[in-house]
Amino acid sequence: MLTSQQVLVGAGLTVVLAVGSQILASRLRIPAIIVLLPAGFVAGVATDSVHPDKLIGPSFAPLVSLAVAVILYDAGLGLDLRRLTGHTRRTVLRLVWLGAGLTLPSAAFLASLMLGMSGQAATMLGAVLVVSGPTVVGPLLAFVRPTERVRRVLLWEGTLIDAVGGILGALVYGALVSDRGHTLPGAVGEFLASTLVGLAGGLLGAVVLWWLLSVLRLGEILGTTAQLATVVGVAALCDAFRDDAGLVAAIVMGVAVATLPRYDLPARQPFFETLVSLVVGLLFISISASVTPTSLHHVVLPALGLAAVLVAVVRPVVAELSTLGTDLARGERGFLAWMAPRGIVAASTAATFSSGLTDAGIGGADKILPATFVVIVATVTLYGLTALPVARRLHVVRPARSRPLLVGGAPWVVDLALALREAGVEVLVWAGRRGDRERVAAAGLELAEGELLAAVTETGAEELGLTSVFLLGDDDEFNALASSVIDGQGLPVYHLGRAPWDDTPVAAATGAVLFEGALAGGSASARYASGARITARPAPAEVPAGHALLFTVDATGKVTPVTDDDPSGGADARTAVTFGSVAVPAVDGV
Repeated sequence: MLTSQQVLVGAGLTVVLAVGSQILASRLRIPAIIVLLPAGFVAGVATDSVHPDKLIGPSFAPLVSLAVAVILYDAGLGLDLRRLTGHTRRTVLRLVWLGAGLTLPSAAFLASLMLGMSGQAATMLGAVLVVSGPTVVGPLLAFVRPTERVRRVLLWEGTLIDAVGGILGALVYGALVSDRGHTLPGAVGEFLASTLVGLAGGLLGAVVLWWLLSVLRLGEILGTTAQLATVVGVAALCDAFRDDAGLVAAIVMGVAVATLPRYDLPARQPFFETLVSLVVGLLFISISASVTPTSLHHVVLPALGLAAVLVAVVRPVVAELSTLGTDLARGERGFLAWMAPRGIVAASTAATFSSGLTDAGIGGADKILPATFVVIVATVTLYGLTALPVARRLHVVRPARSRPLLVGGAPWVVDLALALREAGVEVLVWAGRRGDRERVAAAGLELAEGELLAAVTETGAEELGLTSVFLLGDDDEFNALASSVIDGQGLPVYHLGRAPWDDTPVAAATGAVLFEGALAGGSASARYASGARITARPAPAEVPAGHALLFTVDATGKVTPVTDDDPSGGADARTAVTFGSVAVPAVDGV
């Protein structure tokens, strides 16, 4: 029993290690889990204060379940059902069901053979190792930047299979410590019952969130805390009825909020990114602190062998079967076969169930947690070090081209987007007014859906592949506020300057001023209405009289805007985008 002083030290040390490990990982440009796991393990060896069973006691397991529900809700917020169509959807569903159906028995057989575990304990370990997870897949994909379809498939698979694996783990555990679920029909019935409870809870939570966010229209602070309370409350209620049904409910709520257009989420992503980052760190530190050097003594080498077979044999077979008959290219199939790291749900499930099976006298149950620990470290390290070169070899890395977001729907902004597209730039446009959005869509340009702030957060920008944001509306107040918020997300942001004659008090804007302030105060729309047009032409070349240089584009597709700091645009420009009152025809082929 720890004293109150030891509890304080342990809680403080856990938080410091969780955040400090993530800071170190970000500086080293490696997945945070590679630092978190050894940090927690060393802390567990050095002191008892961070051991969760002593620090928190029996409350640790239910707290882990609720924390994982919050993580999966956040993952669900990035899963828009409208984007899951055709061969992508078929591949995701196959990866989930074939992955679970093949990985569990394969891992169980290998664990029994290599680790000397009883069939019961090996089956539990097989269920634990089914999962992958967005908390490890997401950072790896953000570093590798694979093609959009590959990224979408892996994120959907990682999120959905976490819920499937969590339920399977609960069912296997229940079957081993009681008499329920020993027959195949009984196990299927238990699985369906847990899934239905989760679906019902998720739909109920989605309705509650709609009422809180769209009807009551809570502000930023209450809106984000209301989401947290709803997710935790619904997940706890579902788990009380069926073990791990709360994981399904959390994903359903997240996907519903991401997909349905009626939700009004106040700055949801920044809040949950911060919260999830902290929760993930705390869980990994706490769980890895439970692993002792003694428990690893006879487990490391066999567990590494188990991880090798899962990586080199089981996953490629699952990926090949899942992509049969689809239009995925060979490189995309190959990368799917080389991406199945284990993460937080595997660790939390192993920590939750291994001690109970050990107390029940299941042979080899004490090896479940250390073996899972080794497999997590091995798979994350292997994929973390090899994912980028493998993606390059398979030609599934997105080209390092600019993909700017133009904010505004005025005719001149649409003209600008078309000129940039003519220069070979992938352009995305966001507009708030219905008429502006209709104008953008009519021009055949890609339109960003949803609210602006959701699109430009770290997760939203990665989902859309954004590299910069250009605020091109005439509302100075909106531009100033938006630039301040977007600048905090790490995306380069640019805005039109204020007209020199406008002395209206406006919030201070961050980011660079576009076009040296030449198009400030609505002058761009006025010049366009009087006949000025935007043109893409070869560079370097002298800008025609009466034209202003707006952007340059180099041979790699990188866009450089003209600003106060860089009035000449990029030094290696191939194409110049200009705006002038005299029509000057563009050169053919540009």
